Amino acid sequence: MNVLVVGSGAREHALAWRISESPLVTRVFVAPGNAGTSHVATNLDVSATDLPALVDAARAHDVGLVVVGPEAPLVAGLVDALQAAGIATFGPSRDAARLEGSKIFSKDFMSRHGVPTADYAAFDDAAAAETWIRSRAHAPVVKADGLAAGKGVVVAHDHAEAIAAVRACLVERAFGDAGARVLLEDRLPGEEVSYHVVSDGTRYVALAAAQDHKRLGDGDTGPNTGGMGAYSPPPVVTPEIEARILREIVEPTLDGMRAEGSPFRGALFCGLMIDAGVPRVLEYNVRFGDPECEVLMARWDGDVVPLLLGSARGDLSGVSARFANGAAMAVVLAAHGYPVSVRKGDAITGLDRVPDGARVFHAGTKRSGERIVTDGGRVLTVCAGGATLADAQRLAYAGADAIAFDGKQLRRDIGWRALGRGH
Repeated sequence: MNVLVVGSGAREHALAWRISESPLVTRVFVAPGNAGTSHVATNLDVSATDLPALVDAARAHDVGLVVVGPEAPLVAGLVDALQAAGIATFGPSRDAARLEGSKIFSKDFMSRHGVPTADYAAFDDAAAAETWIRSRAHAPVVKADGLAAGKGVVVAHDHAEAIAAVRACLVERAFGDAGARVLLEDRLPGEEVSYHVVSDGTRYVALAAAQDHKRLGDGDTGPNTGGMGAYSPPPVVTPEIEARILREIVEPTLDGMRAEGSPFRGALFCGLMIDAGVPRVLEYNVRFGDPECEVLMARWDGDVVPLLLGSARGDLSGVSARFANGAAMAVVLAAHGYPVSVRKGDAITGLDRVPDGARVFHAGTKRSGERIVTDGGRVLTVCAGGATLADAQRLAYAGADAIAFDGKQLRRDIGWRALGRGH
C-alpha cells in the first residue's frame, strides 16, 4: 500500500518515518514535505491546503491511505474530499473538525455534553465584550474564534490587555474572519497536559499523555510559541487521573459528536489543565500535536499503520497502543527572531554529528544547493527515547547541541516539571 502524509512540519516527518517502517507500506509520499522528509519518503510539490491537487496526487500515486497532519486542511474539508474519491483518510470530517476550527462551537459543545471546562462568553461586539471583561474579578483569556496560525490567543495579565486583545480582533480585524468573533474564558489554574486518543467514530485507542512547553524561554518566560519541546509521560497524569480524563472528557466528547451526527475519526487531542487531581479542557485539537507527536512516535513500539488505517476505515477493533521506551523528549530548535519576525536562509550544520539514538525531525528547512537552510520559525525537533526521562533528556540535548545555525534558539529546561530546571 502507498501512503500519503499531508503537511510539512516535524509532526509529519515523525509520522512519515514511522509509517515508512511498516511492512504494510510500499511507498510513502509527503505533500509538500521538507528537507528531512525526503530521507524517508518522496516529497510532492503540492500545498497542504490545495484540496483538489491533493486528491489528484493521491489518485496519481495509487495511494491507499492519506494521513493528514495539520489542522487547516482538516477544517477546510480535505477528508471529505478524499473519502468522496474513495480514498481512506486518517482525520476527521469537516463537520467534526469544528472542534478545533471554531473555539466557540467547541465551548458550546462542551457545555451541551457536560465536559468540564472554564466559564466563558462569546462576542462579536467589542463594547459588549469589554463590559463582560470589566465584570470579571480576573482578566480572562481572549481567543479568536477561528484558526489564526497559533497567534489568536492572549493570556491577559490584566483587564487592559484583555480589552486590547478584543479590539485587535473585533475592531482592527488583526486576524480577519478568524477573529470576527471572540471567545472570552476564565483562566484555569493547574498544570497543562496534552492527551491524545485515536478514534474510529465509535471506539478509541488511548495514547500516552505528554506535556508541551509553549513559552519561548526557560522557566516558561517570553512569548507563546507553537511549542518549544515536549516529553512523555508527565508524572502529573497518574493512573487515577488518566481514568478520569477518559471517563469525564474523552468518552463524553466522542459520544457527543456521534449523537450530533458528526462521529469523530482521527486523532483527538485534548489540551487539559490538571488542578488538584481534576482535569478540565482548555481546548480541543483535531490532529496530533506538534511536538507531542514526535515524542509519541519515539515511544511507539511496532507498526503504527494498523492504528491509522483502522481509524480511517472506521474499525479499530483489535488495535491497541504499543509503547516501548519508558520516556521520550523532544527539543525544538527555532530560527532567529521566532516567533515574531523569522529570519530564513541560515545554513544548518552538524546534522551528521547527532549521536546515535537521537533522531532529528525537520520542520522549517529546505535544500539550497548542497546545503540545508532554515525556512521557517521552528526549524528542527531533536527527539530521543530512553528507559527514563533523564536518559531521554541527556540524549535529546546532546543531539540539539551537535547542530548549529546562526540565531539558533532553544530552551534548556524541557521536562523541568518532572526533572528540575536544569538539563
